[in-house]
Amino acid sequence: MIDERSMSGTQNSQHEKQLDRRLFLGQLAVGLAMTRMFGGSSSVLAEDAFSLDVPLPKDARFGKLVDLNAYFPFNVPESKGAWELRAAELRRQLLVANGLWPMPPRPPIEATVHGAVDRKEYTVERVYFQSSPGLYVTGSLFKPKKIEGKVPVILCPHGHWQNGRFFDHGEKVVQDEIKKGAEKYPVGGRYPLQARCMQLARMGCIVFHYDMLGYADSVPISQALAHGFKAQRSSMSSLEHWGLFSAQAELRLLSVMGLQTFNSVRALDWVSSLPDVDTSRIGVTGASGGGTQTFMLTAVDDRPAAAFPAVMVSTAMQGGCTCENASYLRVDTGNVEIAALTAPRPLGMSAADDWTRELETKGLPELKKLYALLGAPDNVEGKYYPFPHNYNYVSRAMMYEFFNKHFKLGLKSPIVEEDYIPLTRDELTVWNERHPKPKMDEDAEHKMLAHFAAESDKQIAALTPKDSAGMTEFQKIVGGGWEVILGHSIPEGSNLSVDIVREGKIDGASYRIGYLNNASKSVSIPTIHLGIKMPPDRLVLWITPLGKKGLFHGSSIIPPVKKLLDAGVHVVGLDLMEQGNSLPPDRSPDKSRSTENGRDAACFAFGYNYPLFAQRVQDIVTGIARARAKLGPKGRIDVVGIDGAGPWVLAAGAIARDHLSSIAASTNGFRFSQITDIRDPQLLPGGVKYGDLPTLAGLCAPVPIWLGGEGAKLPSVTSACYSATNATNKVRLSSAAPEQEASEIADWLLQS
Repeated sequence: MIDERSMSGTQNSQHEKQLDRRLFLGQLAVGLAMTRMFGGSSSVLAEDAFSLDVPLPKDARFGKLVDLNAYFPFNVPESKGAWELRAAELRRQLLVANGLWPMPPRPPIEATVHGAVDRKEYTVERVYFQSSPGLYVTGSLFKPKKIEGKVPVILCPHGHWQNGRFFDHGEKVVQDEIKKGAEKYPVGGRYPLQARCMQLARMGCIVFHYDMLGYADSVPISQALAHGFKAQRSSMSSLEHWGLFSAQAELRLLSVMGLQTFNSVRALDWVSSLPDVDTSRIGVTGASGGGTQTFMLTAVDDRPAAAFPAVMVSTAMQGGCTCENASYLRVDTGNVEIAALTAPRPLGMSAADDWTRELETKGLPELKKLYALLGAPDNVEGKYYPFPHNYNYVSRAMMYEFFNKHFKLGLKSPIVEEDYIPLTRDELTVWNERHPKPKMDEDAEHKMLAHFAAESDKQIAALTPKDSAGMTEFQKIVGGGWEVILGHSIPEGSNLSVDIVREGKIDGASYRIGYLNNASKSVSIPTIHLGIKMPPDRLVLWITPLGKKGLFHGSSIIPPVKKLLDAGVHVVGLDLMEQGNSLPPDRSPDKSRSTENGRDAACFAFGYNYPLFAQRVQDIVTGIARARAKLGPKGRIDVVGIDGAGPWVLAAGAIARDHLSSIAASTNGFRFSQITDIRDPQLLPGGVKYGDLPTLAGLCAPVPIWLGGEGAKLPSVTSACYSATNATNKVRLSSAAPEQEASEIADWLLQS
């Protein structure tokens, strides 16, 4: 007798197996379709237990940080047009890095000029003025006695010589230099900085020899701070009272490098106003750190007609001092390319037995190629001299001939630097009883920086858009700043690929786990792709602080994501840089990386490498670019950031808004302005200067946006941007509790 219950069970079992088989084949079809749709090599469907983990990706960013001692070649574009595009992009990067985008206010300068010293053929006057309230430019003005008409002016920033403008080489050193052929006269060799100015004045040029921050008469920053900083100062690192090198200063892009460059711009403003100056013949020359200032000023300002940076243009060491580094300054560039921004204006360079020794074979050939491309092959020259790091008689002689030629001074060659009567320290200093030296303390430092910050805030606030034209300008200036600090390029789809490690099914959805690769940057991002229905015409990037694990609760898909999948939406999760499987075992997720030079200044790391915040944003943008390449121009792409991942998503939206259909971001009330730790992984230099998170949200306009964690009122700048783009009705400001946000976002996405 057959047991009907057994028969029924057997039939039910067979039926279930048939259903499982049909489901399996269906999932297989979806999986294969996903593979065809999104590329990559496919494996057999996984039968083992579900796991999100994959090995650490092969990503160039896990290697040693680029630092100032790396190799920085200059790759010359193939056409004049390509160089013009690159030059504009690079010039903006330098201005942003120096804190000069937009340029701070530059009212007319009220200089104090006093204490003239007569030296027969020329006079030397003492000069000081405030480039900005609390920040001084101090120096010596050399003027020929016989001036007919307008004459050239040469700016002379000095380098890291002891006491700067007051430098005295000492008698013994000079005798050795003369024996070696580095110097010719005892006085010129002993006071080489004065020698340069004296000879140029004898050649008929006005010369302004001004102090680098902290040297000689410079106020209010000390030399020890500006050039010898090593450790963070607790007294200058709070939200209320902060100074140079602090997190608050970095967030506003206030640095010694930037202040020094601004002083150079203001020095240029002042000399351009002098009645005897021919503004079509303005030159700049300095050595070492002064060489850095020479090519930096010429790069960001088109008024200098010629430049001669000595012993600093190199594909090797880029500048070892804090005064030569700033966040973003040399990300994907170097001193040779920065010096190339002088082109096609005349550029002369000397090299020595230091990091510049290979100039004639590495750097100069590329510069010659560029100058030829621009139709000015005779306007660039460089020469190596076998002496230690210097601006000695031999290299100065080269510089004199350079300016004689390009400024058409009409002097007979060779120009011989003559001996002279040097000025004493008392004759050079700008401070005395009638002109007392201002305070140099932490309060003066903070007050000066706070003024810069306040003026910057006013400038950015004034750009808040009121209409479409205002929005265009806002995107150009403020958005342009964000583009630099985030790394604005959207990768080409042809450079992107997916390597699949594992495929399978979970909760009725097919999954593919692998790596999203950007070949152009050697970047690899662990990823999971989930989908049920094909063909996909809509994809959501779901970004969480946990990476791709944030899409799951244990081994189950979280309900909001499942709701999207059931509606036919595909969902992608990413392990952003230092998240999940993108976190190297030796890396702390609580501290950002730093270079190993024993100096706790962010500029040494972020001057050559993007901060972690920016790298995570770039990973999201890479995901967006991959989705766009595969879905085509009509496919819908949404990006979601929950549980505090909203700041990264808003930043990605500001960069890639043209590729997005909607953005949902939960911010948890985050603001860059609250960061006080220089090693905070969320630190993004410039984040406060360019309007913090509300401005990033505004730059997403007019893309529909869901915004949570911001309280009951939309930030004013965000509201202004959406109003200016006629997209006010596209903003959803949520007051949902954190645990309800994901569900609300899923519903909002499906309704929109």
